[in-house]
Amino acid sequence: MEISAAGRLEVRITAADVGKRVSVRRLNEEPPGGERFTDTVGVLTSWDEDAGVLLITRRNGERVRVAEASLVAGKVVPAAPARRRGPAASYEELARVSARSWQPVESERLGDWELRAAAGFTRRANSVLPVGDPGLPLDEALTVVRRWYGERGLPAYVQTATGAEGTQELLCAQLEERGWTREVTAELWVGGLAPVADQDTVGVVLSREADEAWLARYQRKGVSDVALAVLGSGPSVWFATVPGGAGEPPAAIGRCVVDGRWAGFGAVEVDPAQRRRGLATTVMAALAGRALEEGASAAWLQVEADNSGARALYARMGFAAHHSYHHYRSV
Repeated sequence: MEISAAGRLEVRITAADVGKRVSVRRLNEEPPGGERFTDTVGVLTSWDEDAGVLLITRRNGERVRVAEASLVAGKVVPAAPARRRGPAASYEELARVSARSWQPVESERLGDWELRAAAGFTRRANSVLPVGDPGLPLDEALTVVRRWYGERGLPAYVQTATGAEGTQELLCAQLEERGWTREVTAELWVGGLAPVADQDTVGVVLSREADEAWLARYQRKGVSDVALAVLGSGPSVWFATVPGGAGEPPAAIGRCVVDGRWAGFGAVEVDPAQRRRGLATTVMAALAGRALEEGASAAWLQVEADNSGARALYARMGFAAHHSYHHYRSV
């Protein structure tokens, strides 16, 4: 906290600091567990001077309301330090790499934003990627977004991110202020590629295409031509299959997209009857080995916040969270 020369705590932030990373301390009227003060660090996303309320968004996307009258100290602080675990990467780099791994069938630029559509197959392929400036005031840009998706019979989604330098805590707050609803939150994790490949890969079959057997295990049933186009999109795409019994769907599958130094993993699915046998690790190891051969050195994947089993597995493989991403839907 900021301390004056006289040794007093001071509030050194104002409404002009909206959009900056701040650290504040507030007085608790009813101290939880006897704690008199609560400290909060995050991006100052709004300051309603009429209501006397600040809104601070933490790294995990949590939004904290702070009464101005409760502030006892506050200051602008530097951007969060670089993470020590996993390969160094900016949010923008990972946003663009992950977008290239799951491409829409139709897209259009709005300034630096990318409007993406794929007949409704997954939110990622049917949402705006707002990396940069749309070239219009926000309300005008959102009007264009709603019209563009409406013309295609699709709901308007904007994919945002929080928790890493260069992410979009302020945009999240602005969307919520305009009535957009957050429907899905997940995390993008990163890690070294070589440790993933250092596992047994016996029995895994690799292919450039998602064949009928692979699709039989894929969780999204009734895959259309559009879905196949999205699944097959990316700089260098590989599909992994662990065959099941005679006439049965595969015991496990996975997908990997190699893009420069990055290998992105997804669609890792295992027959429920054969879980806890290490098949997910085996599939990822085979895909990682092929990615290493193509020159990749770093890995990323996306995982739902409530998927405790997958999170534990990926943590054991050396992955760690880089940022959270969210899908906001227009009212």
